[in-house]
Amino acid sequence: MDTVQAGRKVPAFTATSTDAKPFKLSDCKGKNLVVYFYPKDSTAGCTREGQDFRDSYTRFKRNNTLVVGVSRDSLASHEKFRTAQKFPFPLLSDPDEELCRLFDVIKEKNMYGRKVMGIERSTFLIDASGKLRREWRKVKVDGHVEEVLDAVRELNRS
Repeated sequence: MDTVQAGRKVPAFTATSTDAKPFKLSDCKGKNLVVYFYPKDSTAGCTREGQDFRDSYTRFKRNNTLVVGVSRDSLASHEKFRTAQKFPFPLLSDPDEELCRLFDVIKEKNMYGRKVMGIERSTFLIDASGKLRREWRKVKVDGHVEEVLDAVRELNRS
């Protein structure tokens, strides 16, 4: 499977979602889409990142932009996390790492002195025509959502 590339159309994908129906990229046509990958539900950094997207969600919507979060956690874990944090956007479950591989976010990490494979915190901005316009890798949570929102505004001006 190829991975996404800036300036190119993102291949169609479908994923299990906390919404009542599966999430399909094709359903986003005509809107920008922010896809953010995070390592684990209900952990400190992932909670803060999700809260930042939640707190800015109306500004994303005003800029014709949808937001989805993705991790390898189960749908049940996602439901609990989304409800506890009152996220207004869906979380996508990717236990088989299909989306993770498409976006090339599975990387070797060092956890407590052990090498493990896990999600590298990353965000992708897909425009209304389905092309990947921006990507952020090795994301640091502080200030990240504002940076993404600025990129969305810039995209809408062009």
